[in-house]
Amino acid sequence: MPAELAYGALLAALGDDVHAVAKELEIYADATPPAEYTLQHEIDGILRTADSAGFDRFHLVGYSGGGASSLAFAARHPERLMSLALIEPAWMGNDELSAEERTIWRKFDRIATLPPEQMLPAFVANQLATGVEPPPPHPGAQPSWMASRPAGLRTLIETFRTGSLDLDRLRAFDKPVLFALGGESNPEYYGRMAERAVSIFPDMTLEVFAERHHFDPPHRIEPERTARALRALWERASG
Repeated sequence: MPAELAYGALLAALGDDVHAVAKELEIYADATPPAEYTLQHEIDGILRTADSAGFDRFHLVGYSGGGASSLAFAARHPERLMSLALIEPAWMGNDELSAEERTIWRKFDRIATLPPEQMLPAFVANQLATGVEPPPPHPGAQPSWMASRPAGLRTLIETFRTGSLDLDRLRAFDKPVLFALGGESNPEYYGRMAERAVSIFPDMTLEVFAERHHFDPPHRIEPERTARALRALWERASG
């Protein structure tokens, strides 16, 4: 979902006293992914956006692919960040994966080979807990922005599969970190990832949204609670 749609409710809940910028992923900046795309595209995009907004040091919030990009940014430019909030990042490196996470990634590899009409439902189902129903299809005509998603998702899967993340740099990240986890997301992926995050970050808070999942995320469905969690994180950072 485009950033302005995805984060509109959260920005409203945060209020006018927060200078927040909702940023689209670089992979979706055009109709097709950038040539030779890597997470460096996203790191550079975050830097450009922060500099344009006049942010010397700032709080970074990332969800899904944006969460993976935020992790990459924190590993590369920790000096720019005051805190880091991760809402079910899509990826947290390929080192120290649990057996369950490796199984999920083998499924992602197969899913990436499917035609779009099969790929997207399988992609969603792979990230939900057993028995959790996927969100209903978008009513009416498909939004125009959906046309770029299959190619973008394939590119992201390949990027994450072959990418690297410096976990030692993240272990040295001493700013406060928030990890928001949906209780109805696939525990063998996001739950195991949260366990790894607890072992990596020296100052991390795990907040579980029991009735949420990856495609029904807290910043869209529970924006007031998400805003309170972010404000608590930012207060810890300033304290």
